[in-house]
Parts: sequence; structure tokens; C-alpha cells
Amino acid sequence: MSRTDALARTETYFRDGSFMDELARRVAFRTESPDIERRPDLYRYLGDELTPSLEAMGFTCAVHDNPIPDGCPFLVAHRHEADGLPTVMSYGHGDVVLGYDDQWRDGLSPWEIVVEGDRWYGRGTADNKGQHTINLAAMRHVLDERGSLGFNAVLLFETGEETGSPGLEAFCAANADLFDADVFVASDGPRMQPDIPTIFMGSRGAYNFSMLLDLRDGGHHSGNWGGLLANPGVVLANALATMISPTGEILVDGWKAEPMTDSVRAAIAELRVGGGDDSPTIDPDWGEPGLTSEERVFGTNTFEVLAYETGNPRNPVNAIPPSAVAHCHMRFVVGTDPDDILPALRRHLDDRGYTQIRLEPSGVAMKATRLDPAHPWAQWAIGSVARTSGKDVAVIPNLGGSLPNDVFAGVLGLPTIWVPHSYAGCSQHAPNEHVLASTCQEALQIMTGLWWDLGTGGTPTN
Repeated sequence: MSRTDALARTETYFRDGSFMDELARRVAFRTESPDIERRPDLYRYLGDELTPSLEAMGFTCAVHDNPIPDGCPFLVAHRHEADGLPTVMSYGHGDVVLGYDDQWRDGLSPWEIVVEGDRWYGRGTADNKGQHTINLAAMRHVLDERGSLGFNAVLLFETGEETGSPGLEAFCAANADLFDADVFVASDGPRMQPDIPTIFMGSRGAYNFSMLLDLRDGGHHSGNWGGLLANPGVVLANALATMISPTGEILVDGWKAEPMTDSVRAAIAELRVGGGDDSPTIDPDWGEPGLTSEERVFGTNTFEVLAYETGNPRNPVNAIPPSAVAHCHMRFVVGTDPDDILPALRRHLDDRGYTQIRLEPSGVAMKATRLDPAHPWAQWAIGSVARTSGKDVAVIPNLGGSLPNDVFAGVLGLPTIWVPHSYAGCSQHAPNEHVLASTCQEALQIMTGLWWDLGTGGTPTN
């Protein structure tokens, strides 16, 4: 019974095809949370797939309805070994974005794993079924080798993350007693580079909203009315030009990020952005001035126009359109008040005469979180991952993307550690989503070592 033997179990699990078989079974569940018709599949994934696996590991499981109407269900699982042991909370999400079945490359399907070299294709392989399958398998191998975990565990699986985790905050707040733990350890998102083990301790917040301008009913002939009627597409474009510069600098008062602390800046200085061969070329002159590429992703706020429409783009006619809409998006770091994003924009637009533009929030805002890299639990996790991998670990104060980490860090008050198993070029949320087998193989080793170390004593006491 040793750490080495537990790692050997995990290596056998990967090499003999058991990991692929388990992941393929889970990928086959069409758990598309944006499609309300798939709600039964979400319940089946939690009740028919995850619950039996967890019960075989000695967990007690319960599926809970979402507190909001038509919300996606949750699974909570507990394994209590002894009072006085550390308790870890972990998390995963069983839902995926829409499959976009007809958009995948020939020979690929979102609902079955197809192997091409190091790439395993399938919806959810990267986000998030592959990642929580790795973590659960690693925990199972520690249990099989040691006969116990050496710690207590509470696991939460949601099935609405891809729609903004509606109901998650309310569920955790109302059931905080279910999640009494010392630390939160989970996996989602990408590594800094495919071959570099990565840890992040929070995430940027996300806020979606729309800008709408309706000037009149119906279009009007551009020959008869051109020069007499304001064009909403032009007006809205000019409004956007006051919000962000031609080089991507945010111009709205109240949207700028607070300066980075020395510890955050130092941690970011060790990072290098990029996601492998399929990653786009970085535009070095885009974004907030005076910052490195890494600081622009991990240390500041960004504003994006996701979609813009006026008139009929598919069948344009010679008419002045009656309306225009821009669907927009912000990512923001700790220190930015999400409740002031739209009020700040309202003040900005009104001061410049754009009072007719309406602002509407879209979905649920995810708040920004960040744990100091010097926190004892962060240092403990970094040490464990480095020991197993034999590599330097990329340490990110907060992910550039967004996760519902504010629920775990804020509502439940836990130090949060994320160990991602994917990479930036994985095409998550798009056709041809995939993971790298080599990364999964290393991730299985890393998580087995981390769970083993958690049960050997000497962990932080918060």
C-alpha cells in the first residue's frame, strides 16, 4: 500500500482502455442543458450514471431538484470516514452545450468518442465529463489501494453550468450544511499549455447584456428617406465606438479594473498564454495599454461585442432599418462591481446623448474570485502536483474565463483550488470538441497523487 502503487493502478486504468470506456459511456448521454427538452437526460446522467459509480465507492447520494422553475438538477454525494479528518468539497458539471451535430467534421459525432492520434473527440470530453471522470477515477484508485481515502468528501454535480448555473447559488446557500468542508478542489477549464500542469484559484467574472435601439416601425426606402431618417445601425455603432477604442481599450468610467497587487502581478509574470497548435495568433497591440498579454487575460477587464445586427444581413434590401442590436459581454476581475456595470454604461451613454439605447441584462452574472497564490492550501496543492508531475506548475491567481466559483468561495467561504485537465485549443463549446489523451494520462496521475496526499496528514488547517 503506497502512493506509487496507487499511481500504478491509475496508469493501468488508462492503458487498458478503462478510462476511455468510462468516458465514452458518459459522453453518450445527450445532456444539453440549453435544450429544455433534455431535462430527463440530465436526471438520467445523475441518477443512472454517476450515482451507481459513487455508491460503489461508499458515497451516499441524493438528486435534488433546482429551486428555480425548469431549473437543472443537482447531485450531492457524501463519504464521511471519521471526525477530525480534513473534508474536501469537489464539483463537476454533467451538462454540455448544444451538440451542433451537423457541424462536426466528417467522421466525428458529438455523442461518441472518436480517436485520431492524441485527440479524443466528443462533446463533453473536455467540458466537463472528461475532467470529473478523471477526478473520480483517481479518488477510486486511492480508495482501492489504501482501503480508505484518509479524508472526508462531499461532491456536488450540477447540470446547468452551460446556461450560467441558474439556481446553484440559491441551492448552496439554502443547503450550506451539506457542504461543510475545509477546502474545495475541482477541475474545469484549460491548462496554460497542454503539457504544463496548471492550478488556478479563482476566475474572472462574466456579465452579458444587450444594447437595443428601436427608432421606428418598419424599414423605409433609402432613396426616398436616406438623409432624413437616423440609421439605428450607424447610431449604435457610434455609441459602441465611445465605449471601446480602436485598439480594444475600455473607455467607460467604472469599467476599468483595479490595479493588480504585487503577488498577483508576480504570479502572472511566470505565465505564458497560448493553447497549442490550433490557437490563434495573439494581436500584441490589442487590449488595455501598458500590460503584457498575460496581464490582459488574467489581471484586467475586457469588453467584447459578441453579435451585431441591423436590417436583414441574409437578405439586405435598400432600406433604412428600423432597429439595431448589439449583444455584448464583459469579463472582469476582483474589485469590479457587477451590479454597477449597466448603471455605469447608462451614465456613459446618457452623457453622450445616446439616451434612446436600451440596456438589457442577459442571463446570470458570474462574480469574480481570486485566492492569493501564497495561501497555504494553494501552496499545498502546488507542491503535490509538482511532486507527481516532476514539472514546474503554472499558477494562475484567477482563470481568464468564468466559472461559478463565487458560490464556493463566497457563499460557502472555501479556499478554492482548480486543477484543469484540458487545453485552450480543445474547441469546447464548438464543433469538434476534444481532449488530448496525453494530458488526460498525466492528469490521472496528478489527481491520484493529490487525493493520496490529502489523506496522509499534514494538510493546512485554514
